[in-house]
Amino acid sequence: MRRFSTVEELKAAVGEHLGYSSWWEITQERIDLFTKATDDYQWIHIDQEKAAQGPFGTTIAQGYLTLSLAVPLTREIFTVEGVRMAVNYGTNRVRFPAPVPSGSKLRCGAVLASVEDVEGGVQLALDLTFEIEGGSKPVCVAQTLSRLYF
Repeated sequence: MRRFSTVEELKAAVGEHLGYSSWWEITQERIDLFTKATDDYQWIHIDQEKAAQGPFGTTIAQGYLTLSLAVPLTREIFTVEGVRMAVNYGTNRVRFPAPVPSGSKLRCGAVLASVEDVEGGVQLALDLTFEIEGGSKPVCVAQTLSRLYF
């Protein structure tokens, strides 16, 4: 895990690849729980029999489930000391180039795209790339914005 002691250290790292998270298994149980939380009951996510005959050969995770894992996965990649509160501020761009099949293992890599001063803290832009183990292309690419307050 990359640790930053000061905002100056963080700013000096702009443009750097900060590392990767661990691999997280995307179970059908996790997909089902996300389905219930978001009311996204499309058969490709929850109907295992029908999905086995569908275009992906199995159920797949919702794209927004993958994106929602940005918070816990990036927590494994880096930390900034002295932060009293962090909030998600948004995204600049999100794409889901490939599916995440149930049972696959997913990880995230992060590049620190920018650090800008805001009142009371800084705003970070992270270029995130999510991939599945053995996959040939990313399953999600996104630039996320977070605000850290000190």
